Amino acid sequence: MRMSTWIRQHLAALRALLVLTAITGIAYPVAVFVIAQLPGLHDRADGSLITVDGEIVGSSLIGQSFTDKDGNALVQYFQSRPSAAGDGYDPLSAAASNLGPESIVDTLDADPAKVKSSLLSIVCARSKAVGDREGVDGSRPFCTENGVGAVLSVIGPSDVAGDVSHPVQVVSVNEACPAKPFLATYKGLRVDCANPGADYSVGRIVPIIGNISTDTPVPADAVTASGSGLDPHISPQYAAIQVARIAKARNIPQDEVRALVDAHTDGRTLGFLGEPRVNVVELNLDLDKRYPFPG
Repeated sequence: MRMSTWIRQHLAALRALLVLTAITGIAYPVAVFVIAQLPGLHDRADGSLITVDGEIVGSSLIGQSFTDKDGNALVQYFQSRPSAAGDGYDPLSAAASNLGPESIVDTLDADPAKVKSSLLSIVCARSKAVGDREGVDGSRPFCTENGVGAVLSVIGPSDVAGDVSHPVQVVSVNEACPAKPFLATYKGLRVDCANPGADYSVGRIVPIIGNISTDTPVPADAVTASGSGLDPHISPQYAAIQVARIAKARNIPQDEVRALVDAHTDGRTLGFLGEPRVNVVELNLDLDKRYPFPG
């Protein structure tokens, strides 16, 4: 009797395994594949690939870098959002930088290979570069004029709250010597540049906001990477500050460039999800098609 019950239980389990395998392992995948081949869904199911003259040049779902071999922005193209995926937009290395808001102190070292920028300095450097390239004010709060984080280490005896009322040394921790610190003095003390390799964590780390407006023309998506590092979109605000450069490089009216940007701008999903966005890959391909770069 016990053996009979054991056999019946295992036969029932085997039947369930076979049925579920047929449904989830065969029927469902085949159904999804067939549905994906329907008109209107086929291109998306195949990866939303973009072809030019029969050659695959990218996907509308994955961004690309429009730079030269040295990483310099090509003046004739709209620039994409920064990417932290591998060397940039690598689908096999999709990831964020994993740097958070507390990453404000750079790792300085005499060996350039050991130098590591904080998230704050990365944002400051990108904002300055965008501002210089697009002819707008790229300065941001908590950033120096040279494009690094405006952060001090205030060293001295501290109270129970951690405040240093009588500092004995103040160091601009993100400006390596012999750089001239962004502040001459702080609390009556001269601000020193940082010696590469020195540890200033003994002091109180103080970010300095400065007198720069928070309403910067360089938007956040121009200086920060997306979570995946593959985002092909930028904000209309970032596209807008690039119009003048594109028009000059291609020798066309700015109104025509703006019209093309509008044509490649998608609104909020379902009218209320997310933000309006511009697909840079499709926009640049359309630019090349309509207004070939003379260079």
